[in-house]
Amino acid sequence: MTRYAVEPDAAVAHSKTRGSHLRVHFKHCREIAHHISGMQVNRAMKFLDDVLAFKAVVPFVKYTGGVGRKAQAKQSKTPGSKGRWPVKATAVIRDMLTNAIANAETKGLDVDTLYVSHAQCNKAPAGRRRTYRAHGRIGKYASQPAHIEFILSEKKKGVDKAPEDEEAGEGATGKKITRKQAAKKRFVSIGE
Repeated sequence: MTRYAVEPDAAVAHSKTRGSHLRVHFKHCREIAHHISGMQVNRAMKFLDDVLAFKAVVPFVKYTGGVGRKAQAKQSKTPGSKGRWPVKATAVIRDMLTNAIANAETKGLDVDTLYVSHAQCNKAPAGRRRTYRAHGRIGKYASQPAHIEFILSEKKKGVDKAPEDEEAGEGATGKKITRKQAAKKRFVSIGE
């Protein structure tokens, strides 16, 4: 069994997936993972499909050097308007999310309530090749692969508000009381 950067609470239902030494650009994977972190799984899958169809752009927030501005980047609530459509990295991350969803179904989790609770991308060791430069020199020609991991968790359901006709506890009625009234309630009257 492999180690994850985050070990979720055993009480929370979750599913995991990870890939090591993936031959996709680290910077692209980081931007995609950062964008879909916290998203509902169905929404994240739709976003990745839209990126593959060039209907949505992956907003680049950290690695922005030389990245052009895109009108589609204004659709997401991220700073700046820089973005790209990294097709290969998007396809790999989409396959990983599909795997995590399949793991969740195997565990018996409800897919509709799943969200991406943890998305992380780390640099893997560079794949080193060489290129030939002018005047008989040799230059490095390295790829930047990535380690990627996802954890999907079920959203906790909120507590429903109590109906008005039911007798609620003292503080749960929703009525505001002044400090003076609160102080009067704290003291016990003696001799009455």
